[in-house]
Amino acid sequence: MMTETMKAIRLHKPGGPEVLVYEDVEIPELKDGDVLVRVYAVGVNPPDWYLREGYKMLPPEWQPPIAYPVIPGTDVSGVVVAVANEDCGFAVGDEVYAMVRFPEGLAGESCGYAEYVSVPAGHIARKPGNIDHLHAAAAPMSLLTAWQFMISPDHSAPNPLQPNQHHPVALEGKTVLINGAAGGVGHFALQLAKLPGAKVIAVASARHEDLLRELGADQFIDYTKTRAEDAVSDIDLVIDTVGGPQTGRFLKVLKRGGALFPIYPLGFTDAGEAEKLGVSVSTTQVRSNGKQLGELAELLENGSIRVVLDSTYDLADARAAHERAAKGHIQGKISLQVI
Repeated sequence: MMTETMKAIRLHKPGGPEVLVYEDVEIPELKDGDVLVRVYAVGVNPPDWYLREGYKMLPPEWQPPIAYPVIPGTDVSGVVVAVANEDCGFAVGDEVYAMVRFPEGLAGESCGYAEYVSVPAGHIARKPGNIDHLHAAAAPMSLLTAWQFMISPDHSAPNPLQPNQHHPVALEGKTVLINGAAGGVGHFALQLAKLPGAKVIAVASARHEDLLRELGADQFIDYTKTRAEDAVSDIDLVIDTVGGPQTGRFLKVLKRGGALFPIYPLGFTDAGEAEKLGVSVSTTQVRSNGKQLGELAELLENGSIRVVLDSTYDLADARAAHERAAKGHIQGKISLQVI
């Protein structure tokens, strides 16, 4: 018999990792169209600490109102324990993974750092059978980000980051530079670029070189010794997983007609320079999509894509996981174990 309460991590105020509180809360109600998942593992992502900090990195007009207390976390892997609608495509006992209510839940409505989470059925897919829950939970946001930037043609939703729709670049035979290639989005972007036969130049620190070459990198640049923008030229596509104000430095490495995709676009101010060079700069907002996670599950299951885990922590130790993330230089992803 299911109890009425569960363990979860909650925020009662913004702040550092110390504001992550492990406590008893009510199990969420199962709403129409939702699936109740017993969470086995949770993936840790940048929006988790953005929420924890009160989105102070965003301009004030972009900061969503947060109604404390809230449960952070978007990425989960677990087992279905109840369904609101029998025709939702899932049944009790199914192993699933999901990115929950993103971006609509970015103010704390995703509620992933918990033993149970209620998830819209359209955001869920069956978990790849060949990987455990810790690896599955590490995939959704980072892998969907890489997929939606690089592969998916469906960008019909309004783009809050630019007036025009984002358009992926055909990758076959192209040369792609990935900055931050060892991180969550970066290590997936590398593998996705290799699938259609792109040449990939991976930029990271030296300790990641062996892994990135194992994942398929054709060339490696240690940014601690060499500025990537001074070492290459005639690139078709740059995927800058770091982004921010410095992303414009990659414009000069691109050939005319090339493209720069900053994963974090805020602070980019070189639109005029990009136009002069004949380079397009485009970004998009990652969105929950169970259908795409189902497609990606096939790639994970057949070994075309691999999830790399930097470290794992118990849910109760979410503070330690956020402290690890704050140190940077993460290789792959961080996951929280719930069961």
